[in-house]
Amino acid sequence: MAKDPVCGMYVDEKTADLKADVRGVTYYFCSESCMTEFLAPEKEIRKLEVSVAAAAALSVPILLITYFSPVKAQPRDYLLLVLAAPVQFGVGWRFYRGTYDSIKNRMGNMDVLVALGTSAAFGYSAVVTFAPGLFPFSGVYFDTSAVIVTLILAGRYLEHVTRGRASAAVRKLVNLQPTMAHRLRGGVESEVPVEEVEVGDVLLVRPGEKIPVDSVVIEGSSGVDESMITGESIPAEKNPGDGVIGATINGSGLLKVEATRVGQDTTLSQIVRLVEEAQVGKAPIQRLADRIASYFVPVVVLAAAAAGFSWFFFGHIGVDLATLAFVSVVVIACPCALGVATPAALLVGTSKGAQNGVLIKGGEQLERAGKVDTVVFDKTGTLTVGKPSVAAVMPSEGRSEEDVLRLAASVEKGSEHPLGGAIAAEAERRSITVPDPTGFQATPGEGVAATVGAKRVVLGNRKMMARLGIGISALEPRLASIEEAGQTAMVLAEEGVAVGAIGAADTVKPSAEAAVSAIKRMGVEVIMLTGDNPRTAAAVAKKLSIGRFVAEVPPQRKEEVIGSLQEEGRVVAMVGDGINDAPALARADVGIAIGSGTDIAKETGGIVLISDDLQGVATAIELSRKTLAKIRQNLFWAFAYNAALIPVAAGALVPVFGVQMYGYLPFLAAGAMAISSATVIGNSLLLFRFRPGQVA
Repeated sequence: MAKDPVCGMYVDEKTADLKADVRGVTYYFCSESCMTEFLAPEKEIRKLEVSVAAAAALSVPILLITYFSPVKAQPRDYLLLVLAAPVQFGVGWRFYRGTYDSIKNRMGNMDVLVALGTSAAFGYSAVVTFAPGLFPFSGVYFDTSAVIVTLILAGRYLEHVTRGRASAAVRKLVNLQPTMAHRLRGGVESEVPVEEVEVGDVLLVRPGEKIPVDSVVIEGSSGVDESMITGESIPAEKNPGDGVIGATINGSGLLKVEATRVGQDTTLSQIVRLVEEAQVGKAPIQRLADRIASYFVPVVVLAAAAAGFSWFFFGHIGVDLATLAFVSVVVIACPCALGVATPAALLVGTSKGAQNGVLIKGGEQLERAGKVDTVVFDKTGTLTVGKPSVAAVMPSEGRSEEDVLRLAASVEKGSEHPLGGAIAAEAERRSITVPDPTGFQATPGEGVAATVGAKRVVLGNRKMMARLGIGISALEPRLASIEEAGQTAMVLAEEGVAVGAIGAADTVKPSAEAAVSAIKRMGVEVIMLTGDNPRTAAAVAKKLSIGRFVAEVPPQRKEEVIGSLQEEGRVVAMVGDGINDAPALARADVGIAIGSGTDIAKETGGIVLISDDLQGVATAIELSRKTLAKIRQNLFWAFAYNAALIPVAAGALVPVFGVQMYGYLPFLAAGAMAISSATVIGNSLLLFRFRPGQVA
């Protein structure tokens, strides 16, 4: 049995007529609407927009005619019937379809309750309209059925607007892949569509271009920006024999590469598949309203049947009044406030979130965020700034920090490497005058050299110093302290003599420490996940007091780590900013994307922080908990008024007031509708008092 990726209902693969193949995966659907929502969510939203507008346009005059029209009952009821029929059987047809699916799967949900209540109201009213003498009372329920359909559809529209992000995220991922490649065959270069590239083809990648497909370098050296995949902010140096990833950006060198994986086998395609599978593979959270309705529906039906049969067999009041008792219970039990119970709280909650820099995309995301017990942070670009800066300048004896920075910034003037930019920025910050170099030379993977004044200056790593025969033993204690701090160590040498060491690192965001502390105070565990090396990860984790971290994690592994935490029974929130985080954001119970991050991360995440302020993570969890509490309270009030009137509708007060009380039930139903709706909206408005840090 397959599961519908939209509604979660089980579908028999052998007999299913509705199915779709998306990027090699077959999905099965229980209905046309589910398939449309999955394949083209924007169409479903437009359809709901039209439905809500049409229902509202008809319901408003129905209410006005019902309660303010001076026209006599009979002509008025015919007009109400004409206005209400399109709402009940046109706009509201989706509730009948949902009821069929619900009965087929042996579960009660809101569709059943809505279809049952509105059908009873409309059907009884239609009979009264065409055969006014059949029942002793002439009151009709057309307004009740129309308003219930309109309000609940409006609630569903709000839900649908915040969903359907998966397809947009996947489209943006696919668009990252370059469309053309420069292929070399027989010494002749030709530009071909990337779809025509085959394994073994030799490709030419010029500086600044995207690498077309996963390949291996066969000629040339360059720094490749792989941050979109690995999260590492410093470009990876690539030499012959090294692998390169499709869609990453070549730096300043010319590369000749051989294609190793193409089409659906590339790393980017695998990430696309992971995002799709993770988002579809989530077991959909059954709405609180549906859970209540699954118990409420059979109770209402039994109560209505018991009332009708009891009055007929034991009360001897006749078929007409017994039928009216049955209809009255069903109608009065249908809580129209349920249509605004969740959207009202969600609207206020999301508004408060936006005021505090947190965008919550939907009710499911909010519900999950309120239950989070583990927050997993990506490191690069999330907890850290995402680009290197100078963290330490350690001159040798007889040299000053300014002297070391002046020489280092000068020799880096001709470099486009991010480390060179970090050194130049630090020199500018300290207002150090930097002379122009001559004879600039860069060695990929090692460092740079240039003539400053009349002296040859070299800035590079241990490998470069060893190759040039420059002794660094005097600087070993300084280099060791830099490396132990998880920083990238560089040695500066002048005329073959080491004169200082510079440490560069991706610095921690100012808000990170306070955010981690706030989250931990809420009883939520914090874990750090990164593609960086363990030494750098340990340094960042120590600085932020994060007790657990996992380093050297590729994108596929990040998603697996989230999955393993969920298998432990945890409710996991993943916080990230990059393409490499997309699968993990999709797999997590709640994906929280940084607003300054990539569009992919923001589309895949269920919650987006507008700014880089990570305290928004704590605010999101806190606000979600409070909003979820309001939704539960609203659901209680939505049912409470109506449920309290069920005994009245069943005839509990007939011995006191006589059967004439059924003539007033339409007004009781309308009163319960108004009071419960007002209570729900008023309770939701209390969320405007929310202040971050004041509500647990």
